[in-house]
Amino acid sequence: MLSPESTEIVRATLPAVGGAIGEITPLFYDKLFAAHPELLRDLFNRGNQANGSQRQALAGAIAAFATALVEHPETRPDAMLSRIAHKHASLGIGADQYRIVHQHLFAAIVEVLGDAVTEEVAAAWDEVYWLMANALIALEARLYEQAGTAAGDVFRPYAVAGRLAETAEVTTFLVRPLDGRPLPAARPGQYVSVRTELPDGARQIRQYSLSGHPDDALQFSVKRVTGDPDGEVSRHLHDSVAVGDTLMISAPCGDVTLDDGDGPVLLASAGIGCTPMTGMLSHLAATGSQRRVITVHADRSEATHAFRTDLLRLTEKLPDAVAHIWYEEPEGDWPADRTGYADLSRIDVPAGTTAYLCGPLPFLRSARTQLLAAGVPAADIHYEVFGPDLWLGTDA
Repeated sequence: MLSPESTEIVRATLPAVGGAIGEITPLFYDKLFAAHPELLRDLFNRGNQANGSQRQALAGAIAAFATALVEHPETRPDAMLSRIAHKHASLGIGADQYRIVHQHLFAAIVEVLGDAVTEEVAAAWDEVYWLMANALIALEARLYEQAGTAAGDVFRPYAVAGRLAETAEVTTFLVRPLDGRPLPAARPGQYVSVRTELPDGARQIRQYSLSGHPDDALQFSVKRVTGDPDGEVSRHLHDSVAVGDTLMISAPCGDVTLDDGDGPVLLASAGIGCTPMTGMLSHLAATGSQRRVITVHADRSEATHAFRTDLLRLTEKLPDAVAHIWYEEPEGDWPADRTGYADLSRIDVPAGTTAYLCGPLPFLRSARTQLLAAGVPAADIHYEVFGPDLWLGTDA
């Protein structure tokens, strides 16, 4: 909990800090990477740095945490902290790195705000930072302990045992550990970090959802990212990684996981967001679940819909499951009421449903709004975002 003195100072200065955060975060990253270029080369996603999304996510997290401390001092934003901690644990972030971030972040704050950062203001925001940092350090330490790893040593060598083209843009990889240790435990909905060495020597890391749960391997699926810039890791995995090659892979992480209850469950996805939902659906089918299962998926067309066959097969295997599919550009004869964007208001959502969402941010916002209107409590709607979470601070 923030001290009373710091609470008043943060409340008074939050508009100024929040208003300048768009200037503070780019300057912070410039300072950080100038002092530690290895962090950009081997830890931070260079694509997200180039397009600015990582900087937006950091700004959102800081502002959301400070706002929560001031407006709800009796509670801690654990959902936000848990999400960040799982991401950090998948990367091997250690406590010492928080001191590096602190040094360059506060240097950027002082440079941007100038004389407004008095000794008292600096002390109050220092308290905010370390409340957040120490909470994350504690959460991450527990995650490392559960995984049987140490911070900074989360990657194990895996051999690529198989690869399968799901669509022209999506490839599934099967990998098995090379160190003789058993496969790590994984919950449906989790992801792994994959570290690859690129032609320029950089060791870039990306997260990919587990898209199934075979008995003797980990299975994750990768969509080739195109745009400005193209996805350098997805391109490398698609074009250069073959069966027999070695990949460095973390223990499974992620806090958006299928619950163990027996109530109705709704799995809604768009595009490559189907990967964690396929993992959840395969778990339900493998365990003979009797739950009411509603799956919803939206895609450009049948040709771009990864795991389409699996969705239909697994839904058919479950005793009380139904699948709803929307295509923007359907091929051949396709129902008009299933053409365009997914519309969850058309679906009968039973009372007591727990919903899991994954896909682009506009889809998540639309689906959540429609589920709230259908009577699903906000606490029962869980979402996963690929890349920096630009939705931090909502009550989703």
